[in-house]
Amino acid sequence: MSEEVDILTPRRQFVLGLIVRNYIESAAPVSSRSVSMHPGLDVSSATVRNEMAYLEEHGYLTHPHTSAGRIPTEKGYRYFVE
Repeated sequence: MSEEVDILTPRRQFVLGLIVRNYIESAAPVSSRSVSMHPGLDVSSATVRNEMAYLEEHGYLTHPHTSAGRIPTEKGYRYFVE
């Protein structure tokens, strides 16, 4: 059996970086809308939600409750720093 390879595309890396920076600055969960409003990212909030879901499934993000934005996990911070 082959194990799924955990690959972060450049867009996923960019989204993760935005979330980590925003969370460090605000100490509040980060919404897909706030990420999609960033001038360097020309995608809809739905696309950002899909990328955030991927990052969450792979352990880079979590959310404190269902309706909250996302926050970085230890794995997310480590990837960002490296």
